[in-house]
Amino acid sequence: MHVSTAVVERLRANGIDTVFGIPGKQSLPLNDGIDRADDIRYVVARHETAVSQEAWGYAETSGRPAATIVVPGPGDMNAMNGLKNATNDCTPLLHIAIETEPELRGGDAIHETPPDIYDEIVKENLLVETAEATAAEIDRAIAIAQTPPKGPVRIGIPKNFLKQDVAVASPAEHEPSAPATPDDVTAAAELLDEATKPIVIAGGGVRTAGAAAELNAVAESLGAPIVTTYKGKGVVGGDHPLWLGTLSGSASPEIDETLAAADAALVVGSDLDAVATSNWSAPLPDELVHVTLDANDIGTGYAPTVGTVADARATLDELLTRLDGGRSGWDGAEEVAAVRDAYDERIAGLLDVEREPPTSVACLRAVRRAIPDETVVSADAGGFRVWALNVFDAAGPRRYVNPGSWATMGTGLPAAIGAQLANPEKPVLALCGDGGLMMAVHELHTAVAEDLPITTVVFNNDDYAIISEEAERSYGLESGAYGWPSAALDFPTIAEGMGMTAFRAEGVAELEERVAEAVARDEPVLVEVRTDPDEPQASAFMEGA
Repeated sequence: MHVSTAVVERLRANGIDTVFGIPGKQSLPLNDGIDRADDIRYVVARHETAVSQEAWGYAETSGRPAATIVVPGPGDMNAMNGLKNATNDCTPLLHIAIETEPELRGGDAIHETPPDIYDEIVKENLLVETAEATAAEIDRAIAIAQTPPKGPVRIGIPKNFLKQDVAVASPAEHEPSAPATPDDVTAAAELLDEATKPIVIAGGGVRTAGAAAELNAVAESLGAPIVTTYKGKGVVGGDHPLWLGTLSGSASPEIDETLAAADAALVVGSDLDAVATSNWSAPLPDELVHVTLDANDIGTGYAPTVGTVADARATLDELLTRLDGGRSGWDGAEEVAAVRDAYDERIAGLLDVEREPPTSVACLRAVRRAIPDETVVSADAGGFRVWALNVFDAAGPRRYVNPGSWATMGTGLPAAIGAQLANPEKPVLALCGDGGLMMAVHELHTAVAEDLPITTVVFNNDDYAIISEEAERSYGLESGAYGWPSAALDFPTIAEGMGMTAFRAEGVAELEERVAEAVARDEPVLVEVRTDPDEPQASAFMEGA
């Protein structure tokens, strides 16, 4: 069997039906095999950086892995940005990298890069050593990607292997499974039952494990407010009476006060990294239960009373059977309502719909009002995203995605493309700033070429405003130091030039109308609204700077 045919068969056998890539001479044998497979869709991006970001969006919003295919060297290295993002977010991807022929390695063959460059970028980096082993190694790579803690796996296949007709080895059986729930769940239950003011902190691992319902049940049993991390946002709906907010630079002082008042915390599915906890300054209680899938996360930043390496869903299920309902000294819903009311009071001036130009805060609330709950939202990195973590309510576990600690700009639009392919029956919307969209603006054309009915909303202030604000406040640079008002961007014109329907909204009310119209259309649409480049940035605003 030709190796390229065997690769396609293993993709199909493992349920991978979508592949993102940019074809090159080295990958054409594999592209040919995919083209002849009527149950696998090959999506051609416009830049390799977007290839891995699109696959990330597919997996983040569906829970199913996608595959990527790139050519050696430049293609592979361009994709590294999205692969690192997926590694930090524990998102399962299969990254197929066409490799230099073994006999040419070390001779500076075209696009050659040493394979071990990628060792620290992905969960695991595999190199196929013989043509006969390719199919078995594809299966192994997919199994590793889906074994908790999940993540992207790169598999390098030398280009001369793809054309070979050999007896490929039969793949081994792989049964990805999470570690068993440890016995010390009893100690965790006792600690939480003894608490008078417990809180629950949920990370992205709750979504990955499909454990949102179990998390809600445990929190409700304890009467505990729920705080989410960047990656956990959405595992609790924004309208849930126990959702306190997101650990972030846009969190209010009242959230920190609630954390400081708590006497016990259950942390599930989070590594409690430096980004989520503001460099471990979040005032978590000393009595802490930490449930994660990576043993190296336990004790990093916070020393737990009970640390357990276990699957989130299995642990929460078991924990629920051991809890007696607690003896909470506070009404979690009442605490949450007070904190959220205080937050809205703090930002009231930023919600003024008559303000010209409007703030991204007011625009985020308008977009939320305009879209149905089932909409899958992909948020790019940038100043508006920091605000969005607390002012833009998520509607469900896989209906809001954003990059975690890698925080790379340019993910919003490519991730929305992946999300639409994974969720063809749902509306999909990308939230972007002008800086982030310019890093992936070429993917507007991918959306048009693939006829994907995504809505791209761009908050355009002609500035890297979150950087300009810090430069002015902390270093005395002039206002808007990193803006470009004299060379203003016109995104509707750019989008229309790529064949996309586009609108410019003048103010908050029109933005709400245009977004509602765009989401209802069965075509890709861009909506631009100009926002205030001098608006407060979330972290400085909440710190009173």
